[in-house]
Formats: sequence, structure tokens, C-alpha cells
Amino acid sequence: MPQMICTTCHYVGKPIKKTPGSFAVELVLWLFIILPGLLYSIWRISNKQKICPKCKNPTMIPADSPAGKELMRELVR
Repeated sequence: MPQMICTTCHYVGKPIKKTPGSFAVELVLWLFIILPGLLYSIWRISNKQKICPKCKNPTMIPADSPAGKELMRELVR
């Protein structure tokens, strides 16, 4: 995975993955009603986001992209 840079806090490194929703809600739905539990699980898995480990915002971009290169130049100044 190439280096990523956060457009919010300018952290440079690897993003972390965050799964939306709640595991507790998912567990309750699976225990009581199977179809909503399945749909909720699919929604959670399909909506994972790569977020900045420092500021927790989903604003990470590749450092080798045009916008990423511009941010890297600003950090060096």
C-alpha cells in the first residue's frame, strides 16, 4: 500500500479501517431476527472506511496523487 496523507491533520502513513455501526446491535439482530441481522452485517462490511489514525477523519489520500504531492510540498516549506 502506498503512503497516504491526511488532508485534515497532515498525518503521513498508513490509514486504519473503521467499520460503521455497532457490533452489539449486529449481535442482537442476529440473535432475534435473522434477515435484519444479515442485512445489517452486509451493510457494515460493505461500508468500511479508511480513516486517519491520528484525527479519525476519512480524509486520507494517496501521497503520490497530485493533491497529495501538493500537501507534501507544503509540509516541507
